[in-house]
Amino acid sequence: MTAAGWIVMLLSVGFVLSLTTFCFYRVLRTPESKKHMHAPLDIDTHDVDT
Repeated sequence: MTAAGWIVMLLSVGFVLSLTTFCFYRVLRTPESKKHMHAPLDIDTHDVDT
């Protein structure tokens, strides 16, 4: 492989690895939500009608 081929390959592999690392970092460092959403207790689902 020529020197230009090595340069292009190393740049592309480096770009993909850095993008993957950045995405994992962003996803894993996201703080847990402080406000948990819960369904209201007054919803009538009609599943216990007898």
